[in-house]
Amino acid sequence: MTKSQNLWGGRFAQAADPSFATFNNSFSFDRRLFVVDVRASVAHCNGLVTAGVISQEEAEKIKEGLQTVLERGQANDGYFDQIAAEDVHSFVEARLVELVGDAGRKLHTGRSRNDQVATDLRLWLREAIDQLSSAARSTQETLLDLAAKNSDTVLPGYTHLQRAQPILFAHWCLAYFEMLTRDRERLTEIRKRVNVLPLGSAALAGSSFPVGREAVARELGFESVSQNSLDAVSDRDFCVEFVSVCSLIMVHLSRLAEEVILYATAEFGFFELSDAVATGSSLMPQKKNPDSMELVRGKAGRVFGHNVSLLAMLKGLPLAYNKDMQEDKEAIFDAFDTTRACLEMSALVLRNVALNVARMRAAAAKGMMNATELADYLVRKGIPFREAHETVGRIVVRAMEQGIELGELSLDELRSFSSEIENDVFDSLTLEQTLASKSIAGGTAPERVAEALASARNLL
Repeated sequence: MTKSQNLWGGRFAQAADPSFATFNNSFSFDRRLFVVDVRASVAHCNGLVTAGVISQEEAEKIKEGLQTVLERGQANDGYFDQIAAEDVHSFVEARLVELVGDAGRKLHTGRSRNDQVATDLRLWLREAIDQLSSAARSTQETLLDLAAKNSDTVLPGYTHLQRAQPILFAHWCLAYFEMLTRDRERLTEIRKRVNVLPLGSAALAGSSFPVGREAVARELGFESVSQNSLDAVSDRDFCVEFVSVCSLIMVHLSRLAEEVILYATAEFGFFELSDAVATGSSLMPQKKNPDSMELVRGKAGRVFGHNVSLLAMLKGLPLAYNKDMQEDKEAIFDAFDTTRACLEMSALVLRNVALNVARMRAAAAKGMMNATELADYLVRKGIPFREAHETVGRIVVRAMEQGIELGELSLDELRSFSSEIENDVFDSLTLEQTLASKSIAGGTAPERVAEALASARNLL
């Protein structure tokens, strides 16, 4: 790199060692901020006019040059490889100076790379949040479509991976819908804290030029300006919050992936993934592997790692800016890319899953998953729940000894455990009644699930 392409040369008599220059270089990844860097530079240019630093004529020349740099960069990826820039900021400035000369050298007046990169990051992250929220919404739509298509399908519900109570498959889909709803709410919340302008904080003490920060904020769509210059250039809370939300999204997608993987096994046999989202074995011809969802599950750890790396990077930093903070970009870029890709892949898998409805229903009707209904039946007969629970436990043992379901026991056998049991007990133990009885708000009764589906559609 030549001295003229650095943003800092005058103090140094020797060039940087090539190994250090490479180690210090961030252009390979922060070029991703190119578009927002140009956009923020245009707004800063207008602020310099307000401050009387540059004339309107110089400003027009600078903005025209920035527009040319932007257009060339967007049209040709090779444009970025023609200068050995240290970072995206020095690249944009070097290209600008090439085009407009001394006017371009005035652009950096009143700002530092410290507040420049903080502004760029917030601009980029604001757009990333919107894109991620949109991807999560698309995944939610896919869940709703799958639920509506299979509104009468029954699925065994599990706790501890043991059969517990039957539920509607649509109810299962809506559980993941709710998780993603909270994720989108979190994205909306952190967007407000991201949407604060640090530009004007300069290196750490604030700018000595009256650039009109509020006007710059309005031009860039920020809701407010930062209130402390030291904090503004050294704050990366918003990066941690973003990657934390990405981590929670990945937790939810990983749980979804785990269930899809389990339900697609021969042992469960509830789901089958289409060939479009599965792979085969290089050795075993019969295999169909759910690699799509296994990768989603595996990539969750990658995003978690970025969350931890940001926290570890920040925990001991003195005020204000430190070069350690260069490590924030790859973490948030990859967390965003990975999370968005996993949302899109999860939606694709859900669109390519076939349900074995008969097997799911048969599984939901076995394993004495109506034991709680029998206990509730006794409670309605006036028996305290703890006594009813113990009684049903003994009935379960009797049914297990005979290798049958609770509803297959005779009325006389059932009455041998409790005289309160009458012939109407068998209606209470049917699969349909077991589902219908969960009619409280949020329950799996068909009418409640239908209402929840309609509400979810309205929410989107």
